[in-house]
Amino acid sequence: MEKISTQGRIFVDSQGRQRLFNGVNLCDKGTDTPESPVRVYNSPFYEDTIAELAKNGFNIVRLGMTWDAVEPEPGKYCEEYLDKVEKVADLCEKYGIYFYLDMHQDLYYGEKGLGGDGAPKWACLTGGAEFKPVKFVWAEGYFWGRATHRAFDAFWNNEKVNGIPLQTYFQNMWKHIAERFKDHPALFGFDFLNEPFPGTPGGKVFRKLIAGVAKTVVADRRVKIPFMLKQLASGNAVRCLEPYNDFSLFRKATSGGDKLIKQFDLQKYYPFINGVASAVREVTDNGIIMMENCYYSNLGIPYSVPAVVVKGKREPNLCFAPHAYDIMVDTPEYKYASNTRVGGIFDEHKRSQERLDVPLLVGEWGGQSEGTDWLYHIDYLLNKFDENQWSQTYWAYYDGLFENPIMACLRRTYPVAVTGRIKSYSWDKENKTFTLEYTQEEKFKASTEFYLHAEPAEIECDGKYKVNGDRLTVKTAPGEHKITIKF
Repeated sequence: MEKISTQGRIFVDSQGRQRLFNGVNLCDKGTDTPESPVRVYNSPFYEDTIAELAKNGFNIVRLGMTWDAVEPEPGKYCEEYLDKVEKVADLCEKYGIYFYLDMHQDLYYGEKGLGGDGAPKWACLTGGAEFKPVKFVWAEGYFWGRATHRAFDAFWNNEKVNGIPLQTYFQNMWKHIAERFKDHPALFGFDFLNEPFPGTPGGKVFRKLIAGVAKTVVADRRVKIPFMLKQLASGNAVRCLEPYNDFSLFRKATSGGDKLIKQFDLQKYYPFINGVASAVREVTDNGIIMMENCYYSNLGIPYSVPAVVVKGKREPNLCFAPHAYDIMVDTPEYKYASNTRVGGIFDEHKRSQERLDVPLLVGEWGGQSEGTDWLYHIDYLLNKFDENQWSQTYWAYYDGLFENPIMACLRRTYPVAVTGRIKSYSWDKENKTFTLEYTQEEKFKASTEFYLHAEPAEIECDGKYKVNGDRLTVKTAPGEHKITIKF
């Protein structure tokens, strides 16, 4: 497999072609079993799953692990677990799929029965506060969980275990992982920590968000209080959110957290990601360093982290890997997800991409619901990613995904590799037409390549092309090109 690197705001391969990635999360958060007193980690992604991903056009996976699985005791790594992860990576290579490694966490800690995932118990310094089972929504520990807040505080403040700072353990763990995977042919990059959460300041942000909603309700004439009260009284809480389909109004409600998140980004997260990147770069120059956003930037609060620096110099192989979800996600009301609301969040992420001047790969996005009423939202987001030439990994693979109606959205034609620089590409679902325009400034031995979700009825281009199963290759000379594929 070709080595992937970054060049300005795009990904390129070793032949200089612009590359795009269509992917999914494969995340092992562990499972609770009656037979085991602790959470069990198996990295349960088998060959038939990886083969089916490739068949459906996926060419990258976000391969999730947890600190608990990798380092169950201080300084002692579970090689048996890493062997399982490596087997998945080997299967990815076999089927032409790249992977990037994600150290996943939700609520910091994942003791059996508590619903979260992430750090081992020895790394949970909570000052005596106890993690509580989830009662209402999975994220409530972020909102008011004292143990989650204190554990993150200890991590960001670099408190010590056995005389060693927590982040030193974390850096050494990533260094160990990088040593194992540094020469893997399918390695794409390193995603150091899923959705970093600020700790105690994060609880303050939640309270500011609630206050912002209340303030907006009172101050903005577009928000009719009697209407909202009537909907709450009738049990139709979803309609109360209709005014916030206006992203500018939504941002008024969330802007109270901006200052705290900026402080976290600059004072806590930036030194952290520089430290882990520096540790990994001691081992290898391979693999793209992937910058994530804070949990609250999933809602459009601006991301303020500067480009990663290693040994006093900007990291050259860097990309931005933000997440974004509609506030209807993880509820039965996902069919009411707002395109304009999430579109505004991604517009904010685009501003961060432009500031950093790096490629963007959306690390997590999407959702699930019953029926098909919600698929308009999935199509909208995929079209927005295409408009911005962004790669993406959908959250997340689960048993039954390939039979779900969402595959009619996720399984789509796209340019895998382009011998030049893309001007634009788009999928017109209604008219069943895909179009790519690009500029080629030099001769290439390689071809432009496409994944085809179905057999094409007609191909229009000014080069020589060949269809081989679900792949289309097109050989073009220097110049301006337009390729149209009709189904």
